[in-house]
Amino acid sequence: MWDVLFSALALMLVIEGILPFLSPRGWRRVFEQATRMTDGQIRFLGLSSMVVGLVLLAWFSA
Repeated sequence: MWDVLFSALALMLVIEGILPFLSPRGWRRVFEQATRMTDGQIRFLGLSSMVVGLVLLAWFSA
C-alpha cells in the first residue's frame, strides 16, 4: 500500500512540475493571478479539485 501512495505522490510532483518547466513565464502569470484570489475562491478551487480527483479515482478503480 505504501508503494502505491508514494508512487501517486511522485506522479503528482511530476505533473505539477510540467508547467513551470515548459513555460516559466506562464506559470508565474498563473501564480500571480492565484495570489489575487480570495480565500473563498481558493477553497472552492481546492474542493473542486478534490471532488474531481475522488470521482476519477472511483471511476478508474471500479
